[in-house]
Amino acid sequence: MADTVATVATRPRLLLIEDDPQLGPLMAQVLEEVYDVTLCADGGEAFDIAMEQSFDAMVVDRRLPTVDGLTIVESLRRAGSQVPMLILTAMGTVQDKVRGLDAGAADYLVKPFEFDELFARLRAIRRVSSGEGPFVRIGEWEFYPDSRAVYSPYDGRTILTERESALLRLLATHPQQTFTRAAILRAVFSPDDTPGTVDTYVHYLRKKTEPSIVQTVHGRGYRLGLV
Repeated sequence: MADTVATVATRPRLLLIEDDPQLGPLMAQVLEEVYDVTLCADGGEAFDIAMEQSFDAMVVDRRLPTVDGLTIVESLRRAGSQVPMLILTAMGTVQDKVRGLDAGAADYLVKPFEFDELFARLRAIRRVSSGEGPFVRIGEWEFYPDSRAVYSPYDGRTILTERESALLRLLATHPQQTFTRAAILRAVFSPDDTPGTVDTYVHYLRKKTEPSIVQTVHGRGYRLGLV
């Protein structure tokens, strides 16, 4: 087979800049479910870290010691940073939001907040930033055929191989149709492959996502699950 099994991508790196001694560690603990979190409570120190290290996203409190959040965002943008940044603050007027977005933030979330919303907003700004292209929703999963990326409901990003992506694209394009192994072989694989190749790649897809993303129709073949 031309493809090999690819491992799931490592967790995306997130810089969390929050000086509240209770909220900061709590946020870091929850965000660690999805992200590799670096927590910093000081604005000046956080700016230096952001300049020296690579991150996939940033959550920036607006009011911080030494350097405030707006200044951090503005300075990083002037320095050429393209990292998607979300400003988190108790300052929730329209004018506050406009200032944050004009400073270069991709989004603005007002305290108090729900973690589900924070995760959703981070998913959104990272998708826009990465330029993944159009996506197909499969249950709570999002599949981006152009980039071969799948995003889990909890923001984990996995890149599929070309064959895995082609298989998922075929099933997702015809969500109500059951495909025999022979039909999948003709559409996705080469004439030299065997029906067992289809079973192998279904296994790969399930392992990288979840078992129910592809449904086995006994005696017939496979179809898209989670519809």
